[in-house]
Amino acid sequence: MAILLNLETATTNCSVSISNGNEVIFLKENNAVNYSHSEQLHVFIKEVLQEASLSFSDLNAVAISKGPGSYTGLRIGVSAAKGLCFSLDLPLISVPTLESMAHQVKVNPGDLVIPVLDARRMEVYSAVFNHQFEEIRETRAEIIDENSFADYVSERTVHVVGSGAEKCKEMLGHPNFQFDSGIVPSAKEMAPIAFEKYKKGQFEDVAYFEPYYLKDFVIQSKKKA
Repeated sequence: MAILLNLETATTNCSVSISNGNEVIFLKENNAVNYSHSEQLHVFIKEVLQEASLSFSDLNAVAISKGPGSYTGLRIGVSAAKGLCFSLDLPLISVPTLESMAHQVKVNPGDLVIPVLDARRMEVYSAVFNHQFEEIRETRAEIIDENSFADYVSERTVHVVGSGAEKCKEMLGHPNFQFDSGIVPSAKEMAPIAFEKYKKGQFEDVAYFEPYYLKDFVIQSKKKA
């Protein structure tokens, strides 16, 4: 087996897990209203190692949620993961954020899962997965309207999940859509995906790896009083 440290910082949920193979042996997370990763991430890393009775030297790899998501959250997570990989000489594994979200949904054969992360206004980050959690449409940033995902919903149940589900619910009226805005990216679901990549040797170049921002970072200036 392999001991992996999994870091999820793509949204407001600061989430860290230790896994042995597919099994999560300890999880620490806090989905605060505001981002708290800069204060909590390294504390959580130390706590999960202590609770699992492990040390940094026991780790075989570090896995990071690669995005899309918050620019700041992704930067904090990737910086922490790279620092650990450099200092401990460990391989780096990246896990697509939307794929790990899809794994939280219980689906029937033929169902589809569309994880949606809220972006600005009526925009979401989304991808489409089948019931085996295989990606059948790539990740996109898209504006939601009444025709969104129409190609997928006519003959099957489509689970729209994540922080963007509420704005989708306002626009999508087909009865085959099911919505769950309570699902957030978590280091728990990262573990089996990361372990599969570890077994296959699918590692990132630690020096050059960058998060999947999907859109250019936009700095918004404060409005003048």
